[in-house]
Amino acid sequence: MELLIVVERTETAYPAHSPDLPGWIAAGSCRESVEQEMREAIALHLEGMRAAGDPLPVPSSYAT
Repeated sequence: MELLIVVERTETAYPAHSPDLPGWIAAGSCRESVEQEMREAIALHLEGMRAAGDPLPVPSSYAT
């Protein structure tokens, strides 16, 4: 499964979110760290959803 991660740059940090997982956000001091944080958070969240028997989100966001 591929989920889009949107990373923005502010004056003090790199916040990120995934449009297909509302409410899941992360922030880091550099792009690489926030991307890794988001990957780990998403994997953990999806693992929890599977364990609970919840339906997984259907990826619908993309970038061009």
